[in-house]
Amino acid sequence: MSARPFLDTNILVYAFTTNDPRSARAEALVAEGGVVSVQVLNEFVNVSRGKLQRPRQEIEDALGALETLLDAPLPLTPEIHKAGMSLARDHKLAFYDALIVAAAVHAGCSVLYSEDLQDGRAMEGVTIRNPFTE
Repeated sequence: MSARPFLDTNILVYAFTTNDPRSARAEALVAEGGVVSVQVLNEFVNVSRGKLQRPRQEIEDALGALETLLDAPLPLTPEIHKAGMSLARDHKLAFYDALIVAAAVHAGCSVLYSEDLQDGRAMEGVTIRNPFTE
C-alpha cells in the first residue's frame, strides 16, 4: 500500500476556496501530496465552474498547481470502471463514489481523504478518513 493518500474532489475544492474553515486543512493535504484521478479533476472543474462560478483562468491556474503538487492523475480505465461497478454493488455506494474508491484501490493507497464518504469505513484495503473531523 502507498503511503500517499488519495484525495477526493471536496479536498481540492476546499483547498482553492476562501473563507471556509476547511480550507487550511485541505490546503495542507494538497501541499503534502497525494493521488487523484482524472475523474476527481473533472469534478473539481465542474464544481468550480458551476457551483462556485470561478473564471476559467483561475481554474486552469489551480489545475497547474495541482499538477505540480500531486502525482500524475490516474486515468479512468475499463479495469477501474469494472471495479467501481463491483464496489457500488457490494458496498452499496453511489457509482461515482465507487469509482473514486476503485481508483484509490488501483493506486495502492491505504487512505482516501473525503468528506462525503463514511469516516473510518474500510473497503478493499482503503480506509476512508474525513480530514475535517480529525
